[in-house]
Amino acid sequence: MQRYFIQLSYNGFAFVGWQKQPCGVTVQGELEKALTTLLRTNVEVVGAGRTDTGVHASYYIAHFDLPLAIDHPDNVVFHLNRILPYEIAVQKIFPVPANKHARFDAVLRTYKYVITTEKNPFAKTLQWHTHFLLDIEKMNQAASLLTKHEDYTSFCKLHGNNITNICHVKEAFWTKINNEIIFTISADRFLRNMVRAIVGTLVDVGRGKIEVADFEKIILTKNRNAASASAPAHGLYLVNIQYDFF
Repeated sequence: MQRYFIQLSYNGFAFVGWQKQPCGVTVQGELEKALTTLLRTNVEVVGAGRTDTGVHASYYIAHFDLPLAIDHPDNVVFHLNRILPYEIAVQKIFPVPANKHARFDAVLRTYKYVITTEKNPFAKTLQWHTHFLLDIEKMNQAASLLTKHEDYTSFCKLHGNNITNICHVKEAFWTKINNEIIFTISADRFLRNMVRAIVGTLVDVGRGKIEVADFEKIILTKNRNAASASAPAHGLYLVNIQYDFF
């Protein structure tokens, strides 16, 4: 049995998330269907993690197993892209050792959240358009506090059934490029809805509704009700997943 990693990207607006659901179109479901059709054998795909309805990925890794080796991976990539919906693009397929896992062997994941202050009809499903005047300096002061804590219960989806809410955030910061305000955050793992809840709360810091010191108190309360409403899904992107073997 040969294991393969597959690198892809997708526009999440067309899907109810990565993971297969009883109802709705998913990235995992479309990828499995295309691989099964092309390779003429039942293929089950394991992803690096969930992304929720409407969330995008410019870089995503999954794995699948085949009883026989693929002689020409580039040909498979070419034909997959012809079969898959336009909102999913495969960049690469490559063999890995059988014990390597797309989810459990990931050592770092990076998300970006994009806010725009300019109305753009061509990016309605790709950015959060807001009229708020945001204090980026205060938002960065608050964001820097994320690296000093480990328990992110305050930013976790209620009743998420997590074994632990401990995450190790390596970096978290805002940048402003023209009309775009971009939040970047990297951690070893993320909880469901975590980034969107953090962004929503940091935006309230930028609006002056929450003080920087109060943001840290929200973290320490370990209570989701203490944080702000989540930012919309369509501004969120998974942009990188790191492994220590490639």
